[in-house]
Amino acid sequence: MSKAILIADDEKNIRVTLVQCLEGAGYSADSAVDGEHALEKLSRQDYDVVLLDMKMPGMDGIETLRRIKQMKPDQPVIMITAYGTIETAVEAMKLGAVDYLQKPFTPEEILGLVRKVLERPKGLSASHDKLDWPQLVEQAKAYIVQRKFHKAGEALKAAVASKPLSPEPYNLYGVLLESLGEIDDARKLYRAALAIDPSYGPANANLERVCKLKYSPVGIDLGDKREEQTEGGQTCSGR
Repeated sequence: MSKAILIADDEKNIRVTLVQCLEGAGYSADSAVDGEHALEKLSRQDYDVVLLDMKMPGMDGIETLRRIKQMKPDQPVIMITAYGTIETAVEAMKLGAVDYLQKPFTPEEILGLVRKVLERPKGLSASHDKLDWPQLVEQAKAYIVQRKFHKAGEALKAAVASKPLSPEPYNLYGVLLESLGEIDDARKLYRAALAIDPSYGPANANLERVCKLKYSPVGIDLGDKREEQTEGGQTCSGR
């Protein structure tokens, strides 16, 4: 039986494009014109993944996500966001969205992300030593979304031990520490990721954000922005 995907977006061309792309790949695709319509459909049918636009008239994506999680706490939701709304996209991830897709996107990006989310472990692994490095990273992301921070830390430690010269687990560990309110330690992990790969976009963006004079937990960015921020006249990145 094909996996069922729900697309909630007020732009008709986006809905049509996503439906055609997903159905062409063998998925069963349905669409909703706004948040209320999406909630109505979710109340009547189960979907394996929801693609949810961030900005919609009436009930926006954040509020729709909150209500989806109240209705179905384990529902995987991918946020669709335009340039300039990444901070809100990551706020959504903290509310339980599993990932986000930034406009403009390609069919390959859509299918790759949906496939990754569908393959992401939903349960808790009994033993990390049975997982390879990509599985450990995906397991850690799943734990962070579930707010099982201790388990996420265990998976990330195993990922670092398996592949110590990759920046991704260090950056994810920084996200984990930031979620726990340990901002100074999170900065150290973002810097550790950049020490391994100075061009690693997610760590650059995260370090830039947490080094702002007025810290905000909203805006964990998995993009590729490289601008440095300063704090008190000093470069916070330490690079």
